[in-house]
Amino acid sequence: MGQLIIKYHIKYLILRQVSINLYYKIKFLMHYHPENIEPKWRQKWVDESLYKISNESVKPKYYVLDMFPYPSGAGLHVGHPLGYIASDIFARYKRLKGFNVLHPMGYDAFGLPAEQYAIQTGVHPAVSTDENIKRYREQLDNIGFSFDWSREVKTSDPSYYKWTQWIFLQLYHHYYDLSENKAKPIKELISSFEKFGSAYIRSYHSHDSDFTANEWAEMSPKQKDDTLMNYRLAYRKTGYVNWCEALGTVLANDEVKDGLSERGGHPVEKKAMMQWSLRITAYAERLLQDLDTLEWSDALKSMQKNWIGRSEGAQMFFEIVGHEEKLEIFTTRPDTIFGATYLVLAPEHDLVKKITTIEQNENVEAYLEYVSSRSEIDRMSEVKEVSGVFTGAYAKHPFTDNEIPIWLGEYVLKDYGTGAIMAVPSDDERDQLFAKKFGLDIIDVVDKSEYPGSTMHDKTGKIINSDFLNGMEVMNAIQYMFEQIEKTGIGAKKVNYKLRDANYSRQRYWGEPFPIAYNKEGVAQPLSVDKLPLTLPELENFQPASGGKSPLARADDWVGQIPDMTLETDTMPGFAGSSWYFLRYMDASNENEFASKKAIDYWQDVDLYVGGTEHAVGHLMYSRTWHKFLYDLGLVPTIEPFKKLVNQGMITAYGYYAENLKFDDGNTLIGNIKDIKSDHNIHVGSPIRLAYINEHLDSQNRVTKSKFSEYIESIGKHFNVLNDTTKYYWAKDDNGEDYFTVNIIQEKMSKSKYNVQNPDEIVTKYGADCFRMYEMFLGPIEQSKPWDTKGIDGVNRFLRKYWSLYFSEKGWEVSDEAPTAEENKILHTSIRKVTDDIERFSFNTCISAFMVCVNELKRLECNKRQILEPLTILLAPFAPFITEELWEMFGNKTSVHSADYPVFLEKYLIQDTVEYPVCVNGKKRDTVEVSAQLSQAEIQAIALSLDNVKKYVEGKDVQKVIVVPGRMINLVIKE
Repeated sequence: MGQLIIKYHIKYLILRQVSINLYYKIKFLMHYHPENIEPKWRQKWVDESLYKISNESVKPKYYVLDMFPYPSGAGLHVGHPLGYIASDIFARYKRLKGFNVLHPMGYDAFGLPAEQYAIQTGVHPAVSTDENIKRYREQLDNIGFSFDWSREVKTSDPSYYKWTQWIFLQLYHHYYDLSENKAKPIKELISSFEKFGSAYIRSYHSHDSDFTANEWAEMSPKQKDDTLMNYRLAYRKTGYVNWCEALGTVLANDEVKDGLSERGGHPVEKKAMMQWSLRITAYAERLLQDLDTLEWSDALKSMQKNWIGRSEGAQMFFEIVGHEEKLEIFTTRPDTIFGATYLVLAPEHDLVKKITTIEQNENVEAYLEYVSSRSEIDRMSEVKEVSGVFTGAYAKHPFTDNEIPIWLGEYVLKDYGTGAIMAVPSDDERDQLFAKKFGLDIIDVVDKSEYPGSTMHDKTGKIINSDFLNGMEVMNAIQYMFEQIEKTGIGAKKVNYKLRDANYSRQRYWGEPFPIAYNKEGVAQPLSVDKLPLTLPELENFQPASGGKSPLARADDWVGQIPDMTLETDTMPGFAGSSWYFLRYMDASNENEFASKKAIDYWQDVDLYVGGTEHAVGHLMYSRTWHKFLYDLGLVPTIEPFKKLVNQGMITAYGYYAENLKFDDGNTLIGNIKDIKSDHNIHVGSPIRLAYINEHLDSQNRVTKSKFSEYIESIGKHFNVLNDTTKYYWAKDDNGEDYFTVNIIQEKMSKSKYNVQNPDEIVTKYGADCFRMYEMFLGPIEQSKPWDTKGIDGVNRFLRKYWSLYFSEKGWEVSDEAPTAEENKILHTSIRKVTDDIERFSFNTCISAFMVCVNELKRLECNKRQILEPLTILLAPFAPFITEELWEMFGNKTSVHSADYPVFLEKYLIQDTVEYPVCVNGKKRDTVEVSAQLSQAEIQAIALSLDNVKKYVEGKDVQKVIVVPGRMINLVIKE
């Protein structure tokens, strides 16, 4: 008997434990646990190669691309994934809509930052780059992107840059034929030179003299090489560049500020150097005209148009007194030529040394030294200050024969136009400032008195003081002058562009080597394709070499590896690999071509490109040019690489600053002017950053002395914040407590500003789905917005409420019962709204629509499969993990990301009945639900039959019954 009792007791304990386990399992399921769900699906997607895409499919193609990142050691902050999340949502959406979607990712891995890091730490850039890429990959995977990683590219991988070198060689072997308006093989040009010399050639070039076939034949190999460099699309020439000795390299204009390098703040000077360049100016007109074929924002198109800078004007030649050379200028206002009282050359102009007189030589040399420290951006941006020097030379005015002085001025740039201008101080602000500063003549040549409000920039008015042009309207005078200039032989009508050829040489190690060698005569010898890739040697010394040489110049064995030849030691710039990477994704593993014709013909071009506006006139201009060149060669089927482009805004962060206060008594303290109560003479110095002090501020953005001490102890000491409280200006509040106010500004999120937020921390705390949706919820994708996690709890609550739709206290509880009309209406309203907003890239409003939908379904306690299953698919692009888990719980064996997108049905939005408030003399007395199909007379009859209405109208005169369709019924009675 005792054994039986023990046996039943054991059974009881087992059943009890099973019940407890089941209870806790149900309780666990009822609650949303992203920390368990997300790792599971990340691994499953990898195991099943869910996002691997084929180049062969019966589905229509769609190519979604992100501007790939430079893998820095700092890793991603929350600002980086903003565009990636948006493009991922769209890629997943298009996949659900039945498209074969290419959505790849790679790394822009060559460049200056990695090399600087190598110099500082001794870590080889190849090693640090690979470590950084591994870190980026982990962070990207953590957020749940649908990238096809089998197509990953890395620009520093020899298997990739082999084809960057190959494309460079194609550019080298081609020139631009103006008669056919396309690139043509240089061998065809050489053949024409051999037969006719430079005659009959309509090409885009920089050659300034003609030659015969005999003269070509008599040229040495070096002379022929130098001549052809004036025609090649990739060419080598001596040009003035921004040289930074400390960094040991040439810098682009946007990398120089106030004469210093943006990276490191080192001095930069203008220096004449032999450089490789790309003749992108040959494509200027096509780059401009083809903008009309693109689905880009007007703002972005305007940026490109302004950068290309097309202008119609006149090319004119001024004779230089005492010299054989003529000075070429370009002007859009030939009508003002009688107001040209002097000429201005760029300080770097080739004629400066030839025409400068002995008397002016010392002054000119001093001025050239000053200008060498100025960036082009600084020279062009300073409109209120001018500088210059007289050369001592004079030119002859082509119509008056007057001698006019030739000056140098930094506001004229060598590579813009001809590097020289005719100055008309009466009709140009800078010319006027220059003339007034140096006492030069100013002759009014346009009378604008009949055009009130017009400025000197407007082409309006009548010409005066201009001989045969007097009395003409400006526009008529411009056209007449075009004719006169050509008639007199002093010039011709011409189209000019502000766009300049791209400098393509860098004196650094970490970049693509040029596949070019030089023989003993210095003639360039391109490497054959079978010698590619020309790989970088493994240098230990990355320090910049002196004298403008690359670190590669130290690698003697590498430089001299080809007998009797010397390899080029410059490397290509960072934009080389990024100019064509979108094509490599189409066929990333191809060892024999940059991409096969079959793959390129299938994917064609990028349907959607997402990235920042900072690349508007750099990367986008270069990649468009490369693509047009490859189109000319018949290697790509489209004239443009990117159909639609969306610029995501920047996620900014709050910066916390106090000011340096300098008092008249000599004291210097840190504080804020608004806290100063006395009449001290105060000067404000540079602001002092107080990194991460926000948690120690009160509601008025003030920090008390006690809170400041806590801040210093807990955080501030790690960020070099001055901890001596006597160095701060402390004001006193009404309670006698010391404080100072902190200024809060929005600024770029950057590690150097100590204001970054690691996305890993957010994902760990809230989950990737929450992070993704919150970034989209912050505001329109195109706008910049500050990072602030105050609203993230709302998104987190939404996901938990959404999860709870599928569960009850018993666990998973989804009903097969048919939905009500209201439930169907809620779902299909959401399908229409979300679909329309995705297509418009309005993801923040999509999130709002989901919140409304879930709230409404929760109110109705809806758990219908026919509602929740399509809702799961609808949400999947935004929250890929939670929807994948719920989809599996529905019993589906395939991924939710492989499902069919829910179809919107208009019929569910058509109301069968309408609920009317029924009023008597404007006061609500009842409500009634009637068929939406009833006439107004039928609705009126029903309203009059209601008991709650009858007692107010019985025995009284009903003068009027007003039925507002779908809104209300009002009975007007006489009291």
